[in-house]
Amino acid sequence: MTEPAEIAFLFDVDNTLLDNDRVTKDLSDYLIREHGDYAHDCYWAIFETLRNELGYADYLGTLERYRVRYLHDPRILRLANWLIDYPFAERLYPSALEAVHHVAQWGVAGIVSDGDAVFQPRKVHRSGLSDVFGRNVLIYIHKEDELTHVERLFPAQHYVMIDDKLRLLTAIKQFWGNRVTTIMPRQGHYALDMKILTDYPAADIAIDTIADLLRLQREDFLRVEQ
Repeated sequence: MTEPAEIAFLFDVDNTLLDNDRVTKDLSDYLIREHGDYAHDCYWAIFETLRNELGYADYLGTLERYRVRYLHDPRILRLANWLIDYPFAERLYPSALEAVHHVAQWGVAGIVSDGDAVFQPRKVHRSGLSDVFGRNVLIYIHKEDELTHVERLFPAQHYVMIDDKLRLLTAIKQFWGNRVTTIMPRQGHYALDMKILTDYPAADIAIDTIADLLRLQREDFLRVEQ
């Protein structure tokens, strides 16, 4: 983009447009069914260790570490195909795509997500979100640290950030101030965690589901407390 839009609507992916908690449950069920409880527990232990190291979820990186640790368990390699071929389009929240089209009538819409450089783009592609957003897809390690770069790629007079993580919305609000309207869908385990809800200030707008964006109009996104 070269000319600033009036509004840029920036969407997170996991548990905002797509039910990632359901994906995680499906993965857990697959691991137990195909490989047993031990492999399941090992995978998720490595996953948490890697997430603490990297600062984002790395499903394929976890698989690589599992493979090194259990080199003689060829069954686990089938998990790579399961992950890559997962039907992410079936995990989009109801009316998620309609919500994107609804807000795009007033400005530009883009994805601003965190994640690895392989699986997260694959998720965006397989879910059909890349087609909906076109080239307006950004994936960072820590998006709250990249807002200056986001501004360069999506110049706008006002920003609307839709994300299920209140911690990130708070950081984005601190950076952009009244230039941003933060919206939190109450979807996924982060949005329902009472400790998180008490540790951080509320978003400008809270909605029960992403489909509730369809009830909002242009002026709702620009009505920010001074």
